[in-house]
Amino acid sequence: MSAPSTPQHAVSAARTDPYSPKGLALSLESIGAILLAVIWILPLAYAVWAAIHPAEYTTRFVLNAPLTLDNFTRAWAAAPFARYFLNTFILVTMILSFQLVLGTLAAYALARQDFWGRDVAFALILAQLMIMPDALIVENYRTLAKVNLIDTITAIALPYIASAFGIFLLRQTFKTVPKELDDAARVEGASPLQVLMKVYVPLAKPTYIAYGLVSVSYHWNNFLWPLLVTNSVESRPLTVGLQVFSSSDQGIDWAVICAATLMTSAPLLVAFLLFQRQFVQSFMRAGIK
Repeated sequence: MSAPSTPQHAVSAARTDPYSPKGLALSLESIGAILLAVIWILPLAYAVWAAIHPAEYTTRFVLNAPLTLDNFTRAWAAAPFARYFLNTFILVTMILSFQLVLGTLAAYALARQDFWGRDVAFALILAQLMIMPDALIVENYRTLAKVNLIDTITAIALPYIASAFGIFLLRQTFKTVPKELDDAARVEGASPLQVLMKVYVPLAKPTYIAYGLVSVSYHWNNFLWPLLVTNSVESRPLTVGLQVFSSSDQGIDWAVICAATLMTSAPLLVAFLLFQRQFVQSFMRAGIK
């Protein structure tokens, strides 16, 4: 005897989203999404066009224009981009490493440890989220000047080695870990640090991935603070180096500038294309809507 089948209209009703747009609203939403996508892609498309064509075609869109990679060669030879890439890699690695270590320890303490003033400390961390980094530029510069750290990679990294957002994000994730796992590990004789490293950190892996991508992207593109505290090639990151390169007194060659811009932004573009699905899933699992 066969099992009773589910009525077709019930299945359709279960699959229909009552909040999804329909009719004219759906059409307007689709048109808006297409327009936004076009507006976003146009600057990138122009940069690609100018970078792979001779300079005379930067403002002439001829479909059969000759292709060339000479603009990338000229850009790489005109400025020490190898040094800029190295400086930027050291910078983002240093910042992310400190942020993950300090954020993990602080988040674990705020989520699972009982100590006097815990709620006050967490409130102060949340208050820091409302302070724009640009508001602290003058005081940060004065402090670093007093300790003779101006024009170093360390000077760029120091104001960012502790992230209020990272602490908040990891604390919220740690609080979702069942307390029973914590108690079971302690019964087995694990120390608080072992509980953190063997229970909480592995379960928070999606959050670490999401935050790592955000942190690297932000500090790779950060411009104002590195511009103020760096004066030499030995400490300039890519963003400042590109600005110095594009403001040359020899005139503006948009083809070469676009090639240099693509070189500096290529790692982030590739990372986004490769990890966009993991990026979105990590934030969804971390509980961010």
